[in-house]
Amino acid sequence: MKNWSKPVDVSDVQLAFGGDMKKLLPPMSDIPREFQDGHTKWNDLVGKWFLRGLNKLNVTPRAGVDGKKALRHIKAILGSWEPKHEHKEAGCAYLMSLFFEDEFTFEVAEREV
Repeated sequence: MKNWSKPVDVSDVQLAFGGDMKKLLPPMSDIPREFQDGHTKWNDLVGKWFLRGLNKLNVTPRAGVDGKKALRHIKAILGSWEPKHEHKEAGCAYLMSLFFEDEFTFEVAEREV
Protein backbone atom coordinates (compact mmCIF):
# COMPACT_ATOMS: atom_id res chain seq x y z
CA MET A 1 0.00 0.00 0.00
CA LYS A 2 1.35 3.42 -1.02
CA ASN A 3 1.98 6.15 1.55
CA TRP A 4 -0.62 8.81 0.68
CA SER A 5 0.36 11.26 3.44
CA LYS A 6 2.24 13.66 1.13
CA PRO A 7 0.75 15.52 -1.85
CA VAL A 8 2.30 15.23 -5.30
CA ASP A 9 3.15 18.04 -7.70
CA VAL A 10 0.28 19.02 -9.99
CA SER A 11 0.83 21.06 -13.16
CA ASP A 12 -1.49 23.87 -14.23
CA VAL A 13 -2.84 21.61 -17.02
CA GLN A 14 -3.56 18.83 -14.52
CA LEU A 15 -5.20 21.35 -12.24
CA ALA A 16 -7.49 22.49 -15.07
CA PHE A 17 -8.35 19.08 -16.52
CA GLY A 18 -7.50 16.56 -13.83
CA GLY A 19 -4.31 14.59 -13.49
CA ASP A 20 -3.29 10.96 -13.44
CA MET A 21 -5.71 9.47 -10.93
CA LYS A 22 -3.40 6.51 -10.29
CA LYS A 23 -0.89 8.99 -8.83
CA LEU A 24 -3.39 11.34 -7.17
CA LEU A 25 -6.28 9.24 -5.87
CA PRO A 26 -5.94 6.22 -3.57
CA PRO A 27 -7.75 3.09 -4.75
CA MET A 28 -10.95 2.42 -2.80
CA SER A 29 -9.22 -0.52 -1.11
CA ASP A 30 -6.74 1.93 0.53
CA ILE A 31 -9.44 4.32 1.77
CA PRO A 32 -10.72 3.62 5.31
CA ARG A 33 -14.38 2.59 5.57
CA GLU A 34 -15.51 5.74 7.42
CA PHE A 35 -14.51 7.85 4.40
CA GLN A 36 -16.18 5.43 1.98
CA ASP A 37 -19.37 5.61 4.05
CA GLY A 38 -19.26 9.42 3.88
CA HIS A 39 -19.77 10.12 7.57
CA THR A 40 -16.73 12.25 8.42
CA LYS A 41 -16.39 16.00 8.67
CA TRP A 42 -13.95 15.74 5.78
CA ASN A 43 -16.65 14.14 3.60
CA ASP A 44 -18.97 17.01 4.51
CA LEU A 45 -16.33 19.54 3.45
CA VAL A 46 -15.46 17.77 0.18
CA GLY A 47 -19.11 17.16 -0.73
CA LYS A 48 -19.99 20.84 -0.30
CA TRP A 49 -16.81 21.93 -2.08
CA PHE A 50 -17.61 19.69 -5.05
CA LEU A 51 -21.31 20.54 -5.33
CA ARG A 52 -21.44 24.21 -4.37
CA GLY A 53 -17.90 25.54 -4.22
CA LEU A 54 -16.24 27.32 -1.34
CA ASN A 55 -15.77 31.03 -0.67
CA LYS A 56 -13.32 30.38 2.16
CA LEU A 57 -11.29 27.46 3.39
CA ASN A 58 -9.06 27.72 6.44
CA VAL A 59 -6.91 24.64 6.93
CA THR A 60 -3.57 24.08 8.63
CA PRO A 61 -1.17 21.69 6.89
CA ARG A 62 0.21 18.86 8.97
CA ALA A 63 3.94 18.97 9.75
CA GLY A 64 5.98 18.40 6.60
CA VAL A 65 3.06 19.02 4.21
CA ASP A 66 3.10 21.91 1.72
CA GLY A 67 -0.42 23.35 2.03
CA LYS A 68 -0.55 24.91 -1.45
CA LYS A 69 0.69 21.71 -3.04
CA ALA A 70 -1.89 19.71 -1.06
CA LEU A 71 -4.78 21.93 -2.19
CA ARG A 72 -3.65 21.70 -5.83
CA HIS A 73 -3.57 17.90 -5.43
CA ILE A 74 -7.17 17.88 -4.13
CA LYS A 75 -8.39 20.37 -6.76
CA ALA A 76 -6.93 18.23 -9.56
CA ILE A 77 -8.95 15.25 -8.34
CA LEU A 78 -12.14 17.27 -7.92
CA GLY A 79 -11.73 18.67 -11.45
CA SER A 80 -11.23 15.28 -13.09
CA TRP A 81 -13.93 13.44 -15.01
CA GLU A 82 -12.23 10.08 -14.51
CA PRO A 83 -13.26 8.62 -11.14
CA LYS A 84 -16.83 8.03 -10.00
CA HIS A 85 -18.16 10.67 -7.63
CA GLU A 86 -18.24 8.30 -4.62
CA HIS A 87 -14.58 7.38 -5.13
CA LYS A 88 -13.60 11.02 -5.66
CA GLU A 89 -15.36 12.19 -2.48
CA ALA A 90 -14.04 9.35 -0.33
CA GLY A 91 -10.50 9.77 -1.65
CA CYS A 92 -10.42 13.55 -1.29
CA ALA A 93 -11.86 13.37 2.22
CA TYR A 94 -9.24 10.80 3.21
CA LEU A 95 -6.41 12.81 1.64
CA MET A 96 -7.59 16.02 3.33
CA SER A 97 -7.48 14.19 6.67
CA LEU A 98 -3.89 13.15 5.95
CA PHE A 99 -2.71 16.52 4.60
CA PHE A 100 -4.37 18.87 7.12
CA GLU A 101 -4.93 19.19 10.87
CA ASP A 102 -8.37 18.19 12.16
CA GLU A 103 -9.48 21.74 13.03
CA PHE A 104 -10.66 23.68 9.99
CA THR A 105 -13.35 26.10 8.87
CA PHE A 106 -14.96 26.73 5.52
CA GLU A 107 -17.66 28.85 3.95
CA VAL A 108 -19.85 27.42 1.21
CA ALA A 109 -20.38 29.60 -1.86
CA GLU A 110 -23.80 31.22 -2.02
CA ARG A 111 -25.97 30.17 -4.92
CA GLU A 112 -28.01 32.80 -6.68
CA VAL A 113 -31.65 31.91 -7.20
